[in-house]
Amino acid sequence: MPAAAERARPVTGHGLGTTVGILHPGSMGAAVGAQLRARGICVLWLPEGRSRTTVERAEAAGLEAVDGLPLLLERADVLLSLCPPAAAEDVARQVAAQGFPGKTYVEANAVAPARIRRIRELLPDATVVDGAVIGSPPLGGKQPRLYLAGRSSALDLLGDLFAPTDVRVHPLGEELGKASTLKLAYSSYQKTSRVLAAVAFGLAQTNGVGDELLDVARLRPGSYLPETGYIPKSAARAWRWGPELEEAAALLHEAGLPDELMRASAAVLTRWDTARGSEPSIEEALSLLMDDH
Repeated sequence: MPAAAERARPVTGHGLGTTVGILHPGSMGAAVGAQLRARGICVLWLPEGRSRTTVERAEAAGLEAVDGLPLLLERADVLLSLCPPAAAEDVARQVAAQGFPGKTYVEANAVAPARIRRIRELLPDATVVDGAVIGSPPLGGKQPRLYLAGRSSALDLLGDLFAPTDVRVHPLGEELGKASTLKLAYSSYQKTSRVLAAVAFGLAQTNGVGDELLDVARLRPGSYLPETGYIPKSAARAWRWGPELEEAAALLHEAGLPDELMRASAAVLTRWDTARGSEPSIEEALSLLMDDH
């Protein structure tokens, strides 16, 4: 590891002297950035090529727009990569092309450990941290967990940054891959369960026994089946859930475990591609799952 990566950036006032860059702030990234802004930390982002919705979200969070990636990388001490899993390596390549020496790069997307290792190879002069956010965006008192694995000095820095916020940091040691494995293990259950619940309710509803299915499901505490209100939310998020489950499938295959269920769930999610950026009704979401949609 080059000497530049060994140097931790100085932290003053529990992280107040640190500048953070976020690539690219969706609902989670903007909310995380807002938590840092609330304690006076400068948070940068790139508006170029982003949708009006993203711009409005970033402005509402108090993020500072920067003109171009080179300037953002020059100013930022810590970079948080929060993007769809399929774009994670491309984002890292863009950063590597400009250089990010001696600074901290947090790969916080739902990607497999093998992808984390490739990203570390792309950024040999930076300190790459394996990160995983589990939970809803930190809004309205919600407190997602940020699991981190990597160099201890970088974990200390990130712990200081988020200590007084609703983002709860949980260090997992120095071995890269632990945080991403935890995220995908959780996603393989949680997101696939949501898919199964939607398909099961669709089957019952189509055959006129939807209410009866919900009645039975309510006898089993903890089941996702009665939560039909989550079906539209699942549809709206399917565009990024699908690639996440493909990452989980790759990890299962690597571990010698069956990956067919994850790949099938990812295939089901592609039927909801047109729901991106909206939240359809339950009936509309179910109709998109039908063969003749």
